[in-house]
Formats: sequence, structure tokens, C-alpha cells
Amino acid sequence: MPTVSSLIVLAVWVAVALLLVEATRSVLTGRLGSRWPLIPPIVRRCAKPAFAVAFVAGVRAGLPSRHILNTAGPDIRHILSLTVIGSVTWLLVQATYAGTDVAIHHLMTIEGERNVRARRIGTQVLLLRRMSAVIIVVIAAASMLVTFPVVRAVGTGLFASAGVAGIVAGIAAQSTLSNVFAGLQLAFSDALRIDDVVVVDAQWGRIEELTLTYVVLRLWDERRLVLPVSYFVHNSFENWTRHSTRVIGTVLLHVDWSVPVDELRAELYGILREHPLWDQKDWVLQVTDVLPNGMIQLRALMSAADSASAFDLRCDVRERLVAYIRDEHPSALPRFRADLDSTVGSPA
Repeated sequence: MPTVSSLIVLAVWVAVALLLVEATRSVLTGRLGSRWPLIPPIVRRCAKPAFAVAFVAGVRAGLPSRHILNTAGPDIRHILSLTVIGSVTWLLVQATYAGTDVAIHHLMTIEGERNVRARRIGTQVLLLRRMSAVIIVVIAAASMLVTFPVVRAVGTGLFASAGVAGIVAGIAAQSTLSNVFAGLQLAFSDALRIDDVVVVDAQWGRIEELTLTYVVLRLWDERRLVLPVSYFVHNSFENWTRHSTRVIGTVLLHVDWSVPVDELRAELYGILREHPLWDQKDWVLQVTDVLPNGMIQLRALMSAADSASAFDLRCDVRERLVAYIRDEHPSALPRFRADLDSTVGSPA
């Protein structure tokens, strides 16, 4: 059993380790935190894993000798070694995420013409840091396994058959690996980015999350559509913000032939000129079709800064044009015509 002096030494080691971490955290949150934007996310993400590493390392350093612990000494030290590897892995993963938080936040808040390029870089940084986290965890798991003598003994035999094992693992994980490579292909080919507006299988939404294995699409009604990354490689989809966010909206009206198109065109321009969602660039009103039921089809085009603004602009323009036709030209409202022969139904 450990003596009282051994326990005191252990407590001192743990206290010193924790005090060092706390002192470092205090220094970083002081003047340095206000000068360097990278410091706050590092402190926020790395404080808990750093305390965990300090505690375990202090216990490991201040642990009494194996002679004092008798037969339990090697087992306790092995458990502490595994805990050190786990806590260090946690710290490295959090440090990786903290190092990219500032860049991602800055890139995702850029507006204007640089928004497309910023979202592309932000998406690539997100995928790279996830890959880094996976690699760190895999290396940590391998390091933990190597600490077991049985695993080290078996490892030599497994190394000889690594080729066969690799083939079997590749076949078993074919679907997962295809999604991983598809995610990298989407991110670095600039085909899909975070916050892109896409239409997938007649579903309109924005890319909310893009990982190595799946994509989360936030639909217009706040539902989430989760799709494997490979779907976007093997199927076609619409990307409305591939090069810019600007889109052109359409309003279709079916009216009678007697509608005064010139007056309606002037009314459309008056509506757009006063509307805050119109980007002051493109607009037109044209007769695009003559329908067999005695009506004509009018198409009004108008541009907006993004798809959400275009949708609201289309709705407002449609409402005001309908109200204008109803109030000013009621004779042009949709109606069916029929030419009845006067002789039909007359007495013989």
C-alpha cells in the first residue's frame, strides 16, 4: 500500500500540473486574448482536455513505485498510460478545431462578390479538419493497442497478411470509402459548398452541413434532408449559387386577349422600381404563349440578389399585378369563349 508521503508527493504533482494549466489559461484570457483572435477559441475548446491531460500526467508522474504498489503497480500504470493517450488525443482534436474556428467563422460571414470563393474555402477547411480529427483518433487507437503485449505479438503475424486484410477491409468498407472520396471530390472540385442553394429531386434548400460521408440539406420549411455524399456524384442536381447568388424570378399570368400589355408592362416597372428586393438590373414582360382556351400567357422576369429575395419579390409582384388587372382592367380577367351557332336548338 502507498505510504502517506507517497500520497503527498502524488497530490503535489497533480496540483502543480493543474496550476500550470490554470496559469497558462489565465495568461491567454488576459491581454493576449484581446490582441489575438485565435486565443479565445483555443481557450474555449482546449481548457477541459488540457486539465484532463495535466491531471492524468500529474498522477502518472507522482505515482509511487511498483514496489510500493506491489502487483497492482504495472496494471495501474498501464491504465494511466491509456488515459494519457486518450486525453492527449482529445486535446489534439480540440486544438485542431480551435485553430480553424476563426478562419471558418470569418469565411462564412463574407458578403458580396467574394462570398462564393469564401464559402468554397470554408467548406474545404471543414472537410480537412474532420479528416485530421479522424487521422488523430486512428493513430491514438493504434497507439493504445500497441501497449498491450498480446497485440504486439499478434501484430507481426498480421503484418505478413496485411495485403489480404487490406483487400478484405476495402471490400467491406467500399460504400464508406466511396462516400469519403466523393466528399473530397465535391469540396475540392467546387461543385458543392456550405450554404449553397440547391434543388435535389424537386426539393429546394440550402447546404447546412457537408461531411465526408453525408450532406444535410435544410429545406425551405425547416426540414432536414440527409443524403449520402455519393448521391451528388452519381445524380444530377441544381446549384443556384455555383458562381453567384443572383437569380432571376418568373411570374406567369393567364389573361384575356383584351389585356393592355403596354400598360401592364409600365405597371410592372413601377412596382419593381419601388421594391427593395429588386436589384435594379433585369426585368421584362412578354407575351410568351397563346393558349387554346382563349387566353394568352404573360411572363414577367425580374432579378434579385439571391433566391430567397427572388421568391418574395415574385410573390409581391404577382399579387400587385393581379390586383391591378382586377381593379383597372376587369375585362381582361381569364374567361372562356364559345361561338355558338344561332341555328343550334332553334325550332324546326
